[in-house]
Formats: sequence, C-alpha cells, structure tokens
Amino acid sequence: QVQLVESGGGLVQAGGSRRLSCAASGRTSSTSAMAWFRQAPGKEREFVAAIIWSGANTIYASSMKGRFTISRDNAKNTVYLQMNSLQPEDSAAYYCAAGRDYYGTDYYRQIDAYNYWGQGTQVTVSS
Repeated sequence: QVQLVESGGGLVQAGGSRRLSCAASGRTSSTSAMAWFRQAPGKEREFVAAIIWSGANTIYASSMKGRFTISRDNAKNTVYLQMNSLQPEDSAAYYCAAGRDYYGTDYYRQIDAYNYWGQGTQVTVSS
C-alpha cells in the first residue's frame, strides 16, 4: 500500500502562484508514476500532470503546459506541482495519485492508470 498526503492548497489571487506537495509513504518503491488531477464542483476529475519514473518523463494537460511544473524529490518521497499564472478557472480540489503498473506514456493521463489517491487539497483563485 501507498499513502499520499497533499498539502499547499489555499486562496491565491489571479495571476499568482502556488506550490502543492504530495508526500508518499509505504511501498513507494512499487510505484511507476505519480500524478496530479483536479476536480471542480460539478465537473469530472481531470488530468493535470504526471511524472513517470521510467525515463523521468513528465506529461501535462495542454491547458496547464507552460504554467504548471511537476517535479519530485526522491529523498523526501515527495512530488510537487508548481502552479504559476493561476486563473479563477484553476480553482479546484487537487488530488495526488500514484500508479503501480507500467503503461505507455499517454495512458498516464487516465484515472485508471492510478491505484492510490490522496484526500485532495483545495486551491481557490480569486479574481
């Protein structure tokens, strides 16, 4: 089992930045990738970014590329999401996820690629 705990959410003004953290514990060596998803009220959970251990690849949703950066600190078993130029439409609960199986890179955009989920952290962007 892998446990994930997100932190760093809060209220930020439009145009501002925020960094989210996801601390992993448990059998972290069994994971293949970690990702961030987000979900706004009344909307489906959507992919934000992922970092894949094999090849150290990173992938992003097209609307976040260039504004968001996913990174990891292996020593701390922590994955980060640096979010810049935030807009009100970025307001959502942000969830960290970890997968244990290996897929083609693009499959990591799918919710089904992940086995473990955190509880989420709320980001609210005010206009």
